[in-house]
Amino acid sequence: MGERDNRKFWGRYSRVYDFEVLSNSREAYGRVGRMISDALGRDMDVLEVATGTGLIGLSIAGAARSVTATDFSEKMIGVAKRKAAQGNVSFSVEDATALSFGDASFDAAVISNALHIMPDPARALAEIRRVLKPKGLLFAPTFSHGHIKQSTFDFTAKLLRLIGCESYSQWTPEEFVAFVNANGFSVGRWEVLKAAFPLVYVEARSSLG
Repeated sequence: MGERDNRKFWGRYSRVYDFEVLSNSREAYGRVGRMISDALGRDMDVLEVATGTGLIGLSIAGAARSVTATDFSEKMIGVAKRKAAQGNVSFSVEDATALSFGDASFDAAVISNALHIMPDPARALAEIRRVLKPKGLLFAPTFSHGHIKQSTFDFTAKLLRLIGCESYSQWTPEEFVAFVNANGFSVGRWEVLKAAFPLVYVEARSSLG
């Protein structure tokens, strides 16, 4: 991804990530985990991109055959590996825009709260689409900022920028759904959940195959 990818920020943030997320969005993250689990099957191999410390990946493990949870931050993956995990969960360092997996390797993919902070989210979706089997499932819950009062978002974005985290996309919920649809997927279900910022939960299928 290069220098414009927030990599240093996430390395520093890894030590307090769980505390911050669960303090502000515990209920939303719990619901996201349940919604994804309900849509999975026990015969499915699932890829998680941008797993962070593994909060979502670990929560859905019981609903799938395997979960391959990845992140570009070695320190985030280090934290995730120290957690008690089921035997069907593995953690590894991967670049979302250049995944090492072969074509059509997974039945489903999860990318949670990451696309809006990626410099090239379309490229990440293209890679996910490549490694998904035909008509594979995508789960892409993503924070939505585009419909928030501009002064409120600008203040928050400025604070995050000062500590090294850039938000590259400011979608409304409808714009985010359109973005997913325009990048090789067909959205079947979406809704807005209450979290630290509005969280758009999206389920889609690859339109290839």
